[in-house]
Amino acid sequence: MKEAGDCKRGAKILYRNEPHIVVEYQHTKPGKGAAFVRLKLRNLLNGSQFEQTFRPEERFEEPDLNYKNVQYLYQDGEHYVFMDQDSFEQIELEKALVEDALKYLKEQEMYTLFYWGARLLDVNAPIHMELEVTDTPPGVKGDTAQGGSKPATLETGLVLQVPLFVNIGDIIKVDTREDKYIERVQR
Repeated sequence: MKEAGDCKRGAKILYRNEPHIVVEYQHTKPGKGAAFVRLKLRNLLNGSQFEQTFRPEERFEEPDLNYKNVQYLYQDGEHYVFMDQDSFEQIELEKALVEDALKYLKEQEMYTLFYWGARLLDVNAPIHMELEVTDTPPGVKGDTAQGGSKPATLETGLVLQVPLFVNIGDIIKVDTREDKYIERVQR
């Protein structure tokens, strides 16, 4: 059992007998009255999102999710092909099931599929990924590591803000949960 006050972003809970993931978490202690927790939840079965308010001590069961490690192989038309690392069988997934991880799909990279019973719910990218910068405007002479930021397009097509010293061809580490630059990787 998990209390509402402990349901941080990314936590998976069973709410109304269906698995949900916490998208946003906000704990509020008003001047008058009791504290409460506002959770933005996404239903893992149908993708619908909604906000709900709970008392911090309310409890939720954790859904019985099964995880499978897979390696992304290639895209075949509208299908994405993965290989199960235990049985070595190939798994073809439709674009709708891969939607959340699409901006981080990279051939030969490891991903996690999670199931509720026999039903595939989602594809998760690794928490940190190293990706090559394929396009970014040049930094201006005199810029420092503590300067501003600029947009950069990565090898997967993702565009995010990076420091001014990052150049085309650099490998950067990215936090896939928040779509944020972490550091430049030295090779």
